[in-house]
Amino acid sequence: MIYSKQTAATTAKFLLQINAIKLNPENPFIWASGWKSPIYCDNRLALSYPEVREFLATNLAEQVEKLYGKELTIAGVATGAIGIGMLVAQKLDLPFVYVRPEPKKHGRKNQLEGHAPAGKPIVVIEDLISTGKSSLNAVKALKEEGLEVLGMLALFSYGFDVAEENFKLNEVVLHTLSDYDHLLLHAKAENAITAEQLTTLSSWRKDPANWTP
Repeated sequence: MIYSKQTAATTAKFLLQINAIKLNPENPFIWASGWKSPIYCDNRLALSYPEVREFLATNLAEQVEKLYGKELTIAGVATGAIGIGMLVAQKLDLPFVYVRPEPKKHGRKNQLEGHAPAGKPIVVIEDLISTGKSSLNAVKALKEEGLEVLGMLALFSYGFDVAEENFKLNEVVLHTLSDYDHLLLHAKAENAITAEQLTTLSSWRKDPANWTP
């Protein structure tokens, strides 16, 4: 679910402006999964731009408070959402923890870093949603620690059907500041892409695993 159309448009504008999101339909990127993709997203770049990170953190914090109040802990998903998650927690004056993809192999072998008392509510912050598997892995780890996961907020989602199915299956509510549809709308309005490129970009999202340029 999108926070607001205006926020979605501004988020897309900022992420394109700082090249956190790159569109290249003619020379697609190769993801770790092997998928060919006309888009590459690295929202960690936003941390290097004060105006952008302030906008993103403020809007995420406002949404957290509106949806869930302030009697909770903020959890960032490592590594991409540690920075933005910490900024949200700071704005709301709330405790912060982060979740590793898997437990450490040494020391205390933690997967959850920080202090979050069992039984307490927690909201997860993520930077990007693709299939949702890594994000939901973090939710699983938090629940195994006895925490009540209220929901997840992310900066951006590709809007894949498989992600929607995964979140429904795991009964996790997802809200995002922006998504692929709003990105394409902004890019077309700003003449950042042609009508032909828009068609290509739209077709990719329908079947990303089998898409070819």
